[in-house]
Amino acid sequence: MAQTKAHCKKRQVVTFILLLLWWEVDSETIQYSVLEETESGTVVANLTKDLGLQMGELAARGARIVFKGNRQHLQFSPHTYDLLIKEKPDREELCGSTEPCVLPFQVLLENPLQFFQAALRIQDINDHSPEFPTREMVLKISEIATPGKAFPLKMAQDLDTGSNSLQSYRISPNLHFNIFTRNRNDGRKFPELVLEKALDREEQPDFSLILTALDGGSPPRTGTTEIRIQVLDINDNAPEFSQELYDVEIPENTPIGSLAIRVSAKDLDAGLYGEITYALFQVDANQPFEINLVTGEIRLMKMLDFEEVQSYQVDVEATDGGGLSGKCSVLIKVLDVNDNAPELILSSLNSRIPENLPDTMVAVFSVSDADSGQNQQVICSIENNLPFLLKPSVENFYTLVTEGSLDREQQEEYNITITATDLGTPRLATQHTIRVQVSDVNDNAPAFSQPSYTLLVGENNSPALHIGSVSATDADAGSNAQLTYSLLPGPEPWPPQLPLASLVSINADNGQLFALRSLDFEAVRAFEFFVRAQDRGSPALSGQARVRVQVLDRNDNAPFVLYPLQNASAACSELVPRAAEAGYLVSKVVAVDGDAGQNAWLSFQLLKATEPGLFSVWAHNGEVRTARPLSERDAPKHRLLVLVRDNGEPPLSASVTLHVLLVDGFSQPFLPLPDAAAGAAPDDRLTVYLVVALACVSSLFLFSVLAFVAVRLCRRAGPAAGGGYPYPGLPDGPFPGQLLDASGAGTLSHSYRYEVCLAGGAGTNDFKFLKPILPNIYPQSRGMEVEEYPSVGNDIGFS
Repeated sequence: MAQTKAHCKKRQVVTFILLLLWWEVDSETIQYSVLEETESGTVVANLTKDLGLQMGELAARGARIVFKGNRQHLQFSPHTYDLLIKEKPDREELCGSTEPCVLPFQVLLENPLQFFQAALRIQDINDHSPEFPTREMVLKISEIATPGKAFPLKMAQDLDTGSNSLQSYRISPNLHFNIFTRNRNDGRKFPELVLEKALDREEQPDFSLILTALDGGSPPRTGTTEIRIQVLDINDNAPEFSQELYDVEIPENTPIGSLAIRVSAKDLDAGLYGEITYALFQVDANQPFEINLVTGEIRLMKMLDFEEVQSYQVDVEATDGGGLSGKCSVLIKVLDVNDNAPELILSSLNSRIPENLPDTMVAVFSVSDADSGQNQQVICSIENNLPFLLKPSVENFYTLVTEGSLDREQQEEYNITITATDLGTPRLATQHTIRVQVSDVNDNAPAFSQPSYTLLVGENNSPALHIGSVSATDADAGSNAQLTYSLLPGPEPWPPQLPLASLVSINADNGQLFALRSLDFEAVRAFEFFVRAQDRGSPALSGQARVRVQVLDRNDNAPFVLYPLQNASAACSELVPRAAEAGYLVSKVVAVDGDAGQNAWLSFQLLKATEPGLFSVWAHNGEVRTARPLSERDAPKHRLLVLVRDNGEPPLSASVTLHVLLVDGFSQPFLPLPDAAAGAAPDDRLTVYLVVALACVSSLFLFSVLAFVAVRLCRRAGPAAGGGYPYPGLPDGPFPGQLLDASGAGTLSHSYRYEVCLAGGAGTNDFKFLKPILPNIYPQSRGMEVEEYPSVGNDIGFS
């Protein structure tokens, strides 16, 4: 049981490090040490005080203890953050024969990042006694051996170190032998039996002595074994090796069964006394070698490990047939082979990195290699195409940081492979992959799919009609990409009397636009506004797009007849001389349509006439002309029904009735219109038109009375009967009607026409005269821009 325990303890990893506490430039060396077998929970040190930190700072900064490997020997007190023993330490189990037994560890403060290197030394206590490999030693000594001859014995082993290790040997009292303690090259002590008095086999053929090994503890511990000495007859030549110390080097990856070295001894005796056999003088439990009894070949019987044991010292004994023996030592040095890949230990990892922060710490890790020399040197690297940097820190620690700011919109996740490679031959490498996600920051404003939108909506639409949509996208993610739409007035809102909120609304979630009221093309033909898309980031970012809504005209206005006016109190007739030829202009129907485009294209059609075929209406301009020459047989009075139709779908129409009076011998006087009519502005008030009309009527009435008196006087002075027209003094032929254009900029022309009509009675020459035939009340434009129509001047005359 004791040998098995010792064997397990010697296989532990041999490590040591000095505690290094970093304080900017200056540093102090502190060494924590505890006795082995110290109970768990024992306070080791006040780490807060030793590191010069404030009370509670270790807990606030997330302090951690990192030992090499997975075994933790220390822990923090949950209340005071003192260093405590986590489990009872066994120096022999942790370090074997290595002295001092030092366990390096690191104290890592994560926020902000700071390293402190430390080490825990396990001090040995005298808890093991020396043990001999066997309970009995048999020694054969020739009776002719001279006093002073030394005989090396097998040494005892003590798992303790320092002063607690094996210090000396003693032997039970006797007359022939004494014991001396000798030191080997490796520092271990072995006993040497020295003959003090000559032996005589016939006097005493054998001896039994007790050999005791003592350590340096207080009190010392001991171990014993029995030495049985057999006195031999004379064999005066003992075997002798060719050299006392053999030195050989062997790589640690040498296969089992390989020859390490061959030792050779000679004996000058002959016969049985000259036959030599070889044996390992002392066989340790962990010794990986065996020797051939006849040839002296030392071969490997199990794999070597340089990281566990760097050298072996093997004692070989050559014994002849007479019992004499000789000894030599073989020093076998194990050569390190690069058979351990580097080990990477991740101490801290920040797996989510904001995209707009430069030089952000991502991970902290350490690297180590169990090999030695060149095989122990490690270099770390990552891929070249990544925006990250590796920065070496203290004692094989590295930090992985970002190289500048990251952009989540370009790449939102990185898989970083850290490669740790040693410098041995062949090189060995270890890879560790870290997954880093880039967290979003609101650094992208919403962008519309197009800078401006044009939406078409027909007039007379139903309220809450969906008229179109706008769409914006945000390259960010999460709430930074959630958009809210809102309306903004345009740079020049029109019409000013209608606020934007009364015309259009928008769905704040999806950008759908709705008309809030029925639109009228004649009132609003188009309007513009802006749509703003704003994300929900902090701070919020926004983008804008221009939206133009065009109202499409529908045929919802019937033609309106301006001339002849149909709401006059008394019907007015057009005078046409019977001498008029075909194509004579009788009158002109003037009409307008409040719509636009083809909905305002008007056509004229004669629906009904008192005498069909006598008059015709031109379809495009509404002119009423004679279709053939007039004759005496034609009736003096005619009634014409004219239809005015627009080109909409469906078409709308209006009708007007014309009264035509055929007269004989009626000349056409030139009746100029008042100048005031020509200078009237389109936007004058009703009162202005009434005053002008009254002045014109009064002037024309006075002029007509004077003309009538003059005609009567001329007819009395002239012949009683005569040919020609009944109104002498008037010029012959048809008289052209005159209409003065009082049109202004941007409105319908306010033209006035005064008509001279004869009464319908026979034999009377009284005038029915000077009635205005155009209305002075113009239809309201309802805010729309009305097209300017041509003047009817020179097209409508006195008839």
